[in-house]
Amino acid sequence: MRRARAEILSARRLGAFHSLTLVAPEIAERARPGQFVAIGMPEDRSFFLRRHFFIHQASKRGGWAGTLEIGFGRGGPGTEWLASRRAHGFLDVIGPLGKPFAYPRRLTNCFLVADGHGAAPLYFLGQELRSRGKRVDMLVGAPSLEEVFKPIEAKRLSQTVAFVTSDGSLGERGAVVDLLPEMLDRSGAEVLYAAGPRETLRSIADVCRARRLPAQVAVEERMGCGLGLCFTCVVPVIRKDGSGYDNLRACVEGPVLNPERIFWDRWAPVGKRSTPTPVEGFPVVREWPE
Repeated sequence: MRRARAEILSARRLGAFHSLTLVAPEIAERARPGQFVAIGMPEDRSFFLRRHFFIHQASKRGGWAGTLEIGFGRGGPGTEWLASRRAHGFLDVIGPLGKPFAYPRRLTNCFLVADGHGAAPLYFLGQELRSRGKRVDMLVGAPSLEEVFKPIEAKRLSQTVAFVTSDGSLGERGAVVDLLPEMLDRSGAEVLYAAGPRETLRSIADVCRARRLPAQVAVEERMGCGLGLCFTCVVPVIRKDGSGYDNLRACVEGPVLNPERIFWDRWAPVGKRSTPTPVEGFPVVREWPE
């Protein structure tokens, strides 16, 4: 983890999203897919907590060496302020933070599922998997065409890619889970990676469990400090021996987790279900394969 005064190399609008490319060599050199950065807010504003963003790209070589990119939508005063930043300004950045995705050593066919701005860390992951000789297939979802994050980038990275939008403005109409079984069969997927809202991740976890498909997900949880001190971003995770669950911090023990271990009935209850499953009787869960 490093703290840097990072210069903004470029600031771009990407449909409903904004992209900032930052010059931060010490952070970029250590960054891995699934990790995030914490960006400081101006001292004269009425809000003071840092804002946390997945790392979309980190360049360690070539003409863009020493840079990292983040993508975000406008959702509050912090992101509104960031969206107004321009090239050659500076930001106070801490990173890389969090637990990254793990790469499979022997398995080769990797399937990536991105919903909304959850696509940001998965494109970084897709690039790293391809550099290791893995096959990458993708399923990208969003509410509308404008909210699909970098569709051309998804096509460039993937052997096959499918898009699904709630309004049908790009690809199929519906949700990512509607196309997921067919896409898994077609790609011969051996492992799955996903990022997106918790309801989407729960549906994906159900599919993976039924197919006994190993998976990793990057959870989205509101963070305070981003350093593991405030415990505002906890996710209930079942213990390996099935004896109960613990509240793990998404900023330290996550944000990448095994979906088979997440206590979904407590973290993302379905419908009107308000009483979580009893702690007793949890199964012993499978870990990520070699």
